[in-house]
Amino acid sequence: MNHSPILVRCWPGILPYFTVLDAMREFTAQRDAETPDQMWLLQHPPVFTLGRSANAADVLDPGSIPVIRSDRGGKVTYHGPGQWIVYLLIDLPRMGIDVRQLTSFMEQAVIQLLAEHEVCAHARKDAPGVYVGEAKIASLGLRVQKGRSYHGLSLNTDMDLSPFQRIHPCGMPGLAVTQIHDLCPEWASRDVAEDLLQALSAQLQRPLRRGGA
Repeated sequence: MNHSPILVRCWPGILPYFTVLDAMREFTAQRDAETPDQMWLLQHPPVFTLGRSANAADVLDPGSIPVIRSDRGGKVTYHGPGQWIVYLLIDLPRMGIDVRQLTSFMEQAVIQLLAEHEVCAHARKDAPGVYVGEAKIASLGLRVQKGRSYHGLSLNTDMDLSPFQRIHPCGMPGLAVTQIHDLCPEWASRDVAEDLLQALSAQLQRPLRRGGA
């Protein structure tokens, strides 16, 4: 079984959603049994995305922000500058995990990352993601094809949160959102990105340390 390290790709600048979506689809379609897994770190310009179970009515007032139908799981969310996104391109059978375990690893990475800065966060069984109190700070959505995942998580870091008021975030009317800057203003955005990658890498090493499936 190939236990090669997960490669990290930090995309420069702020990239259009479709640019990265097309790249993820192409990578997933062309990879083979020996292709190393990857994590892509990036940010998007303002965009509302609708997951496969989303209701278009949950976009209340998009204004000038584009609305894109995506192939990820989940409902509606917002991406914009100041929000770090990590896309996880993982061969799940090779790692010895399933999509539920990958979802849990993402949630636990964010929860432990925030705990290191004395922020108490939690996951919810009824709504994937990470929450601080009743406010959502990280959203999750995945797509799996032939055992290989793409899409991933978004972590609100230092951004304009007002576009979330134009939607029912994750299909939940009145759901509050929060971000790291409001909870830990001294935590620099670049440091958040590096810390998040380290936290995710640590979680994804767990099945490899026990030898996979």
